[in-house]
Amino acid sequence: MGEGPGLDQPPEGLDSGYRFSTHQYNHFHLQSPRVHVWDLVCQQRGLNKITSTCFFIGVLVGAVVYGYLSDRFGRRRLLLVAYVSSLVLGLMSAASINYIMFVVTRTLTGSALAGFTIIVLPLELEWLDVEHRTVAGVISTVFWSGGVLLLALVGYLIRSWRWLLLAATLPCVPGIISIWWVPESARWLLTQGRVEEAKKYLLSCAKLNGRPVGEGSLSQEALNNVVTMERALQRPSYLDLFRTSQLRHISLCCMMVWFGVNFSYYGLTLDVSGLGLNVYQTQLLFGAVELPSKIMVYFLVRRLGRRLTEAGMLLGAALTFGTSLLVSLETKSWITALVVVGKAFSEAAFTTAYLFTSELYPTVLRQTGLGLTALMGRLGASLAPLAALLDGVWLLLPKVAYGGIALVAACTALLLPETKKAQLPETIQDVERKSTQEEDV
Repeated sequence: MGEGPGLDQPPEGLDSGYRFSTHQYNHFHLQSPRVHVWDLVCQQRGLNKITSTCFFIGVLVGAVVYGYLSDRFGRRRLLLVAYVSSLVLGLMSAASINYIMFVVTRTLTGSALAGFTIIVLPLELEWLDVEHRTVAGVISTVFWSGGVLLLALVGYLIRSWRWLLLAATLPCVPGIISIWWVPESARWLLTQGRVEEAKKYLLSCAKLNGRPVGEGSLSQEALNNVVTMERALQRPSYLDLFRTSQLRHISLCCMMVWFGVNFSYYGLTLDVSGLGLNVYQTQLLFGAVELPSKIMVYFLVRRLGRRLTEAGMLLGAALTFGTSLLVSLETKSWITALVVVGKAFSEAAFTTAYLFTSELYPTVLRQTGLGLTALMGRLGASLAPLAALLDGVWLLLPKVAYGGIALVAACTALLLPETKKAQLPETIQDVERKSTQEEDV
């Protein structure tokens, strides 16, 4: 890692989407002692896409594993495991001595990182009332965009890919320390019959909010009644999402929407070639465009509703892919503009999907439904890098695939019921009853 700027960067696709020209490759080949291991250009460029796909497969597996384990052993404990695993595996990735080690550690890192998205959101929602869930959800995603912007700056200042991975991994350390102040979900504790622990957290929460609660309202008898209700509803099955007609309809549509959102989103994010910008400028631009996208979502879902916003954003992403087919590859500025606009639409669709899906499923199956749709979304993310290899058949075929799937997802979103002013359903019967009422109208 002392061979000069750029020589320690990974070949194309291993991290941040680096692209090498023939001259740059020859320069890398002559001066880097690791090129016999990292020779991933020209005929072996497919290995670059496989690296990204393996990472997303890790995310997919991690979503299933951490979702199950967090329900069994608690959100807080598994969140700590996710942080520690991400730190250790990130350090191992930075110290990789060959391509195989890098792929394995990045795949396992993807599994650990999935723990954040699977655990943090339910833990957050389980401490919030229904009124504040939408605002909190949008605010949470803003921090993601802030991280994207910060990564662009860090990547520009640190050109060595090993040191860059190290810098991107070290923030896990304060995350691990912060677990000390993160409360376990009182709702989960009650489902496990751990009444005294739940009571302690609830009293602390009330004190923090300046609303002291009398011991009577949190008496052992009252909490035991909640435990009885929770236990009657615990251990939902994924099969329950398909047992009734309306839930089956919602589940199948949401699965297609989430697949399309992720497939088009990561298709745009991973395809940084052809832009008139370097990788740092592209990362910065993509991060900057996410912020107004989230603000746009906040206002659109309140005025137009969730269904039209989701369908409209996916349609916008599909149209940008379609328009890019008509633009000459020589016009860098137009290509850049279209990719940025498409990224804005895809990010807005991504944010809306989280809000929309959580309102469609009943309380008794809300987390199960989110887990299923997130699984399909990660499947779309896993296939997105491989779709880029279709350019070997026809140069424009990847864009046709990304745009076509986004269009199908947009049409599917229109088949879902609107939840703009609807009260959140609590049971499966509520969902079926609402469907019957709409049919009668």
